[in-house]
Amino acid sequence: MNNFRYYNPTEVIFGKGTIARLSDLVPKKTKVMMLYGGGSIKTNGVYNQVMSALKKHDVIEFGGIEANPDYATLKKAIKVVKKEGVEFLLAVGGGSVIDGTKFVSLASKYKGDSPWDILTKGAASQITSAIPLGDVLTLPATGSEFNSNSVISRRAKRQKFSFASDLVFPKFSILDPETTYTLPVKQVRNGIVDAYMHVIEQYLTYPIGAIVQDRQAEALLLSLIEIAPTAMKTDPCDYTGRANFMWAASLALNSLIGRGVPQDWATHGVGHELTALYGLDHAETLAVILPWLLRHKIDQKREKLVQYGERVFGIKTGKVEDRAEKAIVATEEFFNSLGMPTTLTAHGVDPDEAAEEVKTRLNKIDFKRGEYKDVTGDAAFAILKMSR
Repeated sequence: MNNFRYYNPTEVIFGKGTIARLSDLVPKKTKVMMLYGGGSIKTNGVYNQVMSALKKHDVIEFGGIEANPDYATLKKAIKVVKKEGVEFLLAVGGGSVIDGTKFVSLASKYKGDSPWDILTKGAASQITSAIPLGDVLTLPATGSEFNSNSVISRRAKRQKFSFASDLVFPKFSILDPETTYTLPVKQVRNGIVDAYMHVIEQYLTYPIGAIVQDRQAEALLLSLIEIAPTAMKTDPCDYTGRANFMWAASLALNSLIGRGVPQDWATHGVGHELTALYGLDHAETLAVILPWLLRHKIDQKREKLVQYGERVFGIKTGKVEDRAEKAIVATEEFFNSLGMPTTLTAHGVDPDEAAEEVKTRLNKIDFKRGEYKDVTGDAAFAILKMSR
């Protein structure tokens, strides 16, 4: 196991009726901005719960943050924050809203030429303060409610980049599983796949003697497989399924299982390009890349693939080579069981065209991901051509 630092100051408030706790969690006598997405919180009851809890607070609103939050929208929020003297940010929604709020938190304090520098020039490390934030999670998936990461899109330039900063850990996260009851089944499916992939990116590399991290990762993968059928129930929704789904998604990317171990993140990096180019949902991009990336790197990942197949899917017999491939097939079958395609062609995207486009874009930014930093634009080209 490698040396590591672990830090996570976010307070998690989990369970039914916990939105009412906002009255005590949000600092009093501060100007609060509530940020949210397309307005679903106004039809599912969450908005009313939040405003009731904050009736004694000074609250302004900023709505319209998109899935894959857009830089142009967030710049408008930053302008309002500065004009109104906002002192606390409250994100109410899924990972995109929380990611966007993190960017607003940090960018509002940036003194440089352009907030985009935070995403493209490493400016996050130069910023020494940020507007504090908290959140009410309504869509489990990204784990943004429990970490310091954020992914932002710039639709005008068809770009998507990420940043991380200890300054944007949420002060608190309210996780009430009942807020997920009105989610479309497709969003629940996407959330399960996203959470599963977060674990895979931190786990499916090569052995390094991190027994605890491996077992924690495998427990999360097994949990997501077990709870998927009940988590996807919509009529009526299953509280136990949604509660376990919400908690598993948060734990999948609070960075604990990734401490002291090699990490991959190539699937995510290539996936961001597919979202920027073709508008595929984030989770959809992950599912159409992972099986083919694993086959492309099967020699490097074989030992961990065999371990994964045995411990998660019970694949214990046969030749090592066959067991590695069977683990990949089992992963595809799990995704397919959720109604998630695992090929680009299933989404009507030409693998040859996508491979060429992504290769050009990744080579332009000198993309290098994977546990060996050997997934480049050229590797992405080979991987995407297989996704048919």
